Amino acid sequence: MNFIEQRLAAHEPETFQPRQDTRQAAVAIILREGVNGPDMLFIKRAEKTGDPWSGHMAFPGGHLDAEDADLKTAAMRETWEEVGLDLAPAIYLGPLDQHRAMPRGRPLNMLIAPHVFKLEHAVEFTINHEVAEVVWTEMAPMATGANHDWETKLMAGQPTVFNGYRLSAGHFVWGLTYRMVHSFFSMLDPTWQPPAER
Repeated sequence: MNFIEQRLAAHEPETFQPRQDTRQAAVAIILREGVNGPDMLFIKRAEKTGDPWSGHMAFPGGHLDAEDADLKTAAMRETWEEVGLDLAPAIYLGPLDQHRAMPRGRPLNMLIAPHVFKLEHAVEFTINHEVAEVVWTEMAPMATGANHDWETKLMAGQPTVFNGYRLSAGHFVWGLTYRMVHSFFSMLDPTWQPPAER
């Protein structure tokens, strides 16, 4: 975990200059020391009609509100609202590169800023209606590609293969969250290569 802290301390994240109409969002990538190295926290979003991320595996987070001081604050607030986890006592490790949202292949005028936190104590969660489940998973099988997998999903009515990570409970991490995991691994090791994809 010290290596992760050192790499993030030296990282200069790529950012996008938002326009006045750009929707901004932030997520919290939450780590803890596990039995076999760092664990990473995911949530399974609740099923919701009209939500492009309905039922997806994701990091806790959401849109920047007017009362938020910055995107880091938005990630912390959304984490509290979604899973009842107060990140104020956690160790803040730093921001990752920002991403643009492309649900179902459609570019949006929306940026997502991941912020990384480390927990040092056991925590309990109180999930709200937006979240179906909280899942901790070992980071190593994703970094090595050991749990890499794929699923076929409909894209504009056409079957499309999506690559991702199959977690121990069978959950599938794909899409934007999959891209953010790759960004995290590339920040840790610039020579890191993603698993072979279909």
